[in-house]
Amino acid sequence: MDNIELYSNQIDEAIEVMREVAAWGRNKGFRIWHDEWLTKEELLTIDAQPENFYVGKTDGNTACAFILQWNDSEYWSNAQENEAVYLHKFCVKREFAGRNMTKLVMEAIKKLCKEKAIKYIRLDTALDEKIIRKIYLNIGFKIVDIIDYPNGRSTALYELEV
Repeated sequence: MDNIELYSNQIDEAIEVMREVAAWGRNKGFRIWHDEWLTKEELLTIDAQPENFYVGKTDGNTACAFILQWNDSEYWSNAQENEAVYLHKFCVKREFAGRNMTKLVMEAIKKLCKEKAIKYIRLDTALDEKIIRKIYLNIGFKIVDIIDYPNGRSTALYELEV
């Protein structure tokens, strides 16, 4: 497996993958999204419309899902238009874990960005998620900002130059 094809406008299948991966994570004791957060009503926003929901397939099998936005008014409100794409809820199905899926998907997203002259892939995740942080840093993302909240939690903002 060294190729991934991305399909947009896959809201139902993407949410199904997100729920499957979230359930696995909760069973393993990870702090991850609750099912009630993984619904169309919760996930659809002004920045995330049905066409922003992607699945990645390899050899015809769905391997991952994510939301790819062209704007992120929540975390990156000061960004210039068409400067970046914003990755949310990236999930890899368990049978594809450990198979370089994150790197393959980022390479596919980079191709989309180059077609539109977009400079960065950006994402956010909890700062204390050490496993996730390691995955993103190992494929070239850099932490460009940290948002600290009054409850003691922090969110890291990551950026990967295309």
